[in-house]
Amino acid sequence: MGEEVTIDNFSNWLRDCASVLHENAAYLTELDSAIGDADHGANMDRGFQAIVTVLDETPFDSPDELLRKSGMTLVSKVGGASGPLYGTFFLRFGTALAGVTPITAEAVGKALHAGVEGVLARGKPERGDKTMYDAWAPALDAYDAAVAGGAGLAAALTAAADASAIGRDETIPMVARKGRASYLGERSAGHQDPGATSTTLILESAARTLP
Repeated sequence: MGEEVTIDNFSNWLRDCASVLHENAAYLTELDSAIGDADHGANMDRGFQAIVTVLDETPFDSPDELLRKSGMTLVSKVGGASGPLYGTFFLRFGTALAGVTPITAEAVGKALHAGVEGVLARGKPERGDKTMYDAWAPALDAYDAAVAGGAGLAAALTAAADASAIGRDETIPMVARKGRASYLGERSAGHQDPGATSTTLILESAARTLP
C-alpha cells in the first residue's frame, strides 16, 4: 500500500472542497429549489469558506484536530440539515484518526465509516430514502472492496467517488422519504438529490487530493 496521508493532504482536501462547492453552489441550490429549501448550495459554500478561514488562521498539530475543528465549524456556520450532518461526518472522521500513525488506506476507510455512522446516527436515513446516504453507502462498499482487493488509497477513493456518482444518479427516480423533499410525495421523483450530489463532490475531491 505504501501511501500515508498527512495533515497537508487533509488541508488540501478541505480547501479543494471549498473551491468545488463554491463553483457548484448555484447548481446545488438549483437542485434544492426543486425539492427542498433552495439553500443547499449557499449553505455548503458558506460553511466550507468558513473552514478555509479557519485553516488560514489556525495552526493544527494533527489531522484529527484539523478535521474535528472543521466539523465543528460546519455545525456552527451552516443552517438546515446539511450543517449538522456534514459537521458530524467530519467530527467523527477526525476522531477516528486520533493517534493513528501512519494514516493508511485502511485507516481512511475506518474514518469514512465512522463519519457516515455519525450521519446515520443524526439523520436516521436508509438507502432509498433519497438522501446523501444513497451516495455514501455505495461509496463505502466500493472503498472497502477496493482495499480488500489490494488497492491503494488513490484507487480506493476513486472507486468510492465513482460509486457515489452512481448512487447520486439513482436518487433521480426515487420518491423522497426523509426531510423537506418527503413533503412533496410523488412529486419528488424525477429530481436529483442535492445532498447526494454534494457528497459526490466531496468524495471526488478526496480522490484528487488525499493520495
